[in-house]
Amino acid sequence: MGLFDFLSDKGEKKPVQPTQPQKPAGGAADFFGNPQQAQQAQPAAAQGESYTVVSGDSLSKIAKKHYGDASKWHQIYDANKSTIGSNPDHIEVGQVLKLPKL
Repeated sequence: MGLFDFLSDKGEKKPVQPTQPQKPAGGAADFFGNPQQAQQAQPAAAQGESYTVVSGDSLSKIAKKHYGDASKWHQIYDANKSTIGSNPDHIEVGQVLKLPKL
């Protein structure tokens, strides 16, 4: 008995039902049905939100992750000086930082 003897094409056969693309409520969609809106093209941080610091984070890593550019760490620091303090290299796990809109 070989490996292919265990494979069978006689399993459950169900007809495939085509899915209907869902149109977004507010506008156009791309080929895959994803909404096309100017706001979605921006990273979430560009819309203004908060971020909780985790182990291994730095302001430049957070900026790279949320803005796509590590050099934008200054904007995060400027918006959070009262939370971070005078040393931008000293952020603590659990701190909640505001990510400003750019």
